[in-house]
Amino acid sequence: MIFTADVLLDRYFETAFSAPDGIKRLRELILTLAMQGKLVPQDPSDQPARELLKEIEAEKQMLIKAGKIKKQKLLPKITADEIPYDLPENWEWVKIRNICHDWGQKKPDRNFTYIDVGIIDNKNGLISDSIQILEAKDAPSRARKIVKKGTVIYSTVRPYLLNIAIVEQDYKDEPIASTAFAILHPYSKIYNRFIYYILKSPYFIEFVEDQMKGVAYPAINDGNFFEGLFPLPPLAEQKRIVEKCDRLMAQCDKLEQLQREREQKRILIHTAAREKLLKASDQETFSQAWDFIKENFGDLYAVKENVTSLRQAILQLAVMGKLVPQDPGDQPANELLKEIEAEKQRLIKEGKIKKQKPLPDITADEIPYDLPNSWSWSRLEDIVDIITGISKGKKYQDQVMKEFPYLRVANVQRGYLDLKIMKYLPIPINDFSRYEVLPNDLLITEGGDWDKVGRTAIWNGEVSSCIHQNHVFKARRFLQKQNIFWLQLYLNSLPARTYFASASKQTTNLASINKTQLRSCPIPLPPFPEQNRIVAKVDALTALCDRLENQIDQKTSKQTQLLESVMAGV
Repeated sequence: MIFTADVLLDRYFETAFSAPDGIKRLRELILTLAMQGKLVPQDPSDQPARELLKEIEAEKQMLIKAGKIKKQKLLPKITADEIPYDLPENWEWVKIRNICHDWGQKKPDRNFTYIDVGIIDNKNGLISDSIQILEAKDAPSRARKIVKKGTVIYSTVRPYLLNIAIVEQDYKDEPIASTAFAILHPYSKIYNRFIYYILKSPYFIEFVEDQMKGVAYPAINDGNFFEGLFPLPPLAEQKRIVEKCDRLMAQCDKLEQLQREREQKRILIHTAAREKLLKASDQETFSQAWDFIKENFGDLYAVKENVTSLRQAILQLAVMGKLVPQDPGDQPANELLKEIEAEKQRLIKEGKIKKQKPLPDITADEIPYDLPNSWSWSRLEDIVDIITGISKGKKYQDQVMKEFPYLRVANVQRGYLDLKIMKYLPIPINDFSRYEVLPNDLLITEGGDWDKVGRTAIWNGEVSSCIHQNHVFKARRFLQKQNIFWLQLYLNSLPARTYFASASKQTTNLASINKTQLRSCPIPLPPFPEQNRIVAKVDALTALCDRLENQIDQKTSKQTQLLESVMAGV
């Protein structure tokens, strides 16, 4: 079956446009059809490829006789077992070496134009304008392969990057290519752009992958490369195929541009609505922004970037007191703080916790935003007892020791624990109760790279008899009338992360906070009933985000399956 450009795009437009990598797959389909002789019709009046090969052989012998190219070792004939698929009647299977030649190698002896792998525009198959003119004395050891206008160059090092290009011009200073390239200069009856498309086709990519060797820098050697099989059509058909491929690839470029514009528009619209929501100074503006999001929900949250942005907005609204309405009947947070302080003093008096050096009152400069009237700013130490973990490498003498699993920075992520790898540490048995983590303890990371500072998760007793090292702080609430999930929520939010980033000690690659800086962290405290309402609302909206992402994944999977089915049916 032959596909015209219009039929191909019309038939697979929606599928390719919607599926992940759909346009990439459409490009692969175009090239597969082209290399199988199914993209354009055959013309019985075209000179068959077997006649073309005779002319190529005559041209080759003439070039050898003139001393322009070297005589190559005779290649073995292609066997039936090697042929990957059937070709149209007037096509022929040949080896790549049969349809092209190189120009030999030389060590540069004067100024030259150096073509290295790094200057290849692999999307458009061009040599970029940043090409270097070098003096002979500065020639890299790899600058050896001669190329001329019309030569196709193919990087045999990391070939999966498809660094393939056509030398499109005559350079003033002789062009010399890196030895990382295979050089394919077509004989006059071979269209170089047809070679270019063959090299980018799924069939040829699969052949190269089978031949590659090496791990860090996988490569295919020239010998194996030029043994590759090449589907050769008549010259006139080569040109028809190239013209069709050029048109279809240009259409694919337009589709990709449309995709990018659509996605960018969705993200920009959502960003604007999100900012309006976060910056709303009155209920009417807030409601308008939220109504817009609800009315356009299906379209806005068809992309994961917007779902991620929604998660961030939910968290930001929660800590600012804008996610749920305030209830005038709730006990204000300042009264809750008095109860917490009374309990704290009782525990100090009974010797259950240590008395800490008083911290200064929170200043206006430390407050990142205004709170609802029933909320209060406090420091973290006002509402939790912060305990430092055990130091590794500490020496003990004459004490009964026991190994316990302990929590490291790697175990504590934002809002969850990663306990796949637990390490063990021997400590004196008498010290265990001091470093033990109990259900509902907050675990807060001391440092690492800047984004790891202050990561917070709740311990739920996942591992029995577990302790924490000194790079993970433990924070324990004083009253049951404190929702520990609210504290986790805030400590992982942008305002807290901003505080930790500014307060932490930073080196080139690492940042860390000490106990005093953690104690001093400003915390917005809502009334206890509102803490519970906020956490419940965040849980519900987080579940919604999970469902949205799952729907996107399911839709993506269905689109991919449909595309696979379409491809298989061609």
